[in-house]
Amino acid sequence: MKTKKIHVGTAAFGCRVHRSLTAKLARIAIQGAALFVLLLIAGSLAPAQDMPMFRWENFTSVNGLPDNHVYCVLVDGSRIWAGTDNGLGLFENGSWKSFRPDPDNKEHSLAHQAVLSLALDKNTGDVWAGTMGGLSRISAGRIDSYTQLNSGLSNDIVYGVGVQGDYVWTATAAGASRLNTHTGQWSLYNAFNTPMYEIWTYAVSPAEDKVYYAVWGGGVLEFDQKTERWKDYNDPDGETEMVVMKDQGLIHEITTSVSYVNKILWIATYFGASRYDGRYWHNFLKKDSGLPSNFLSQVKAVGTNRAWFSTDKGLAYFEGEHWAVYRPSLDTHKPEMYLTDADGNSKKVVAVQTAPSHNYILGVDLQGDDIWVATAHGLSHGIRLKNSATVAKVLRSGKK
Repeated sequence: MKTKKIHVGTAAFGCRVHRSLTAKLARIAIQGAALFVLLLIAGSLAPAQDMPMFRWENFTSVNGLPDNHVYCVLVDGSRIWAGTDNGLGLFENGSWKSFRPDPDNKEHSLAHQAVLSLALDKNTGDVWAGTMGGLSRISAGRIDSYTQLNSGLSNDIVYGVGVQGDYVWTATAAGASRLNTHTGQWSLYNAFNTPMYEIWTYAVSPAEDKVYYAVWGGGVLEFDQKTERWKDYNDPDGETEMVVMKDQGLIHEITTSVSYVNKILWIATYFGASRYDGRYWHNFLKKDSGLPSNFLSQVKAVGTNRAWFSTDKGLAYFEGEHWAVYRPSLDTHKPEMYLTDADGNSKKVVAVQTAPSHNYILGVDLQGDDIWVATAHGLSHGIRLKNSATVAKVLRSGKK
């Protein structure tokens, strides 16, 4: 006996559609919709899958670090320099060596035991250390120290140091200094020859075209290498801690760090961060970004839209569309990593076994894919994990 076909409707083009064909089309539609959703998920995950994950190794005085309070860190090829509260540490071939002042040989030993800043001269291999008592150069095992008494250094408290070509730029408690290493000539910059109305310079970022200074309480200063003219950038809201005009200028006058990369200026303050491309400003606050805190000690730019932020509540990384935060949990002190979108929403927790040694981050430097982190209690080495499947899995599951 022949099976009777039942007509159940008419297709858009006038063709008869039977029940068996209708079911088949429904299955195809469902499969297509599912595929579309998967493609959307994959598209949204693609940027976040590049967020770095690390296995953290931590160093303290127990391991040979000169002191647990680490102000700064510098990558020098396979060697790592750490500026601490009680000496300069050098990590090489798996062990630590410490440098401290020698009272019997002051000019040829570290200027002061508290090392606040470090910079590498990539042309000579010299390492420059800004300390609480002067500026020191470590060159092929020899140390030469510069102070107000034996050089043109503006002040013995050197918060920041940077090298560009033949010039060494310093940020001191009494203005800026520039040393021409070829001629030995010093140049001083302060309220008399710059727009600097506060002389407490906190950090410096020199490049071929511009030199930028973070001035604590005085915003940012820009030095044009070609014209040798200065320009200042200030908070349009004044010194108020309230943000009245967002993205209209520098986020705050109390600046702590500057990082100039690819003609993009990144700025850290005690009240948030700013990014300036020469035309437009973009500000970052905890309430509207992935920053874990508005209190920043350093910003380290690594690209046009990528930067690392050292805060008092963890290390943050921004890659233009997502944020990642690495720290010991503020509550349990267990290792913690989480991701958010650009606005700080859609928080996703990533299960991790290790974390930086402390949540108060003072500075970072990069060694290839790895990162070294100076904290208030130890130095941390983040060894990047190549497999990002865990991050994708967490994002896909929607864990919070």
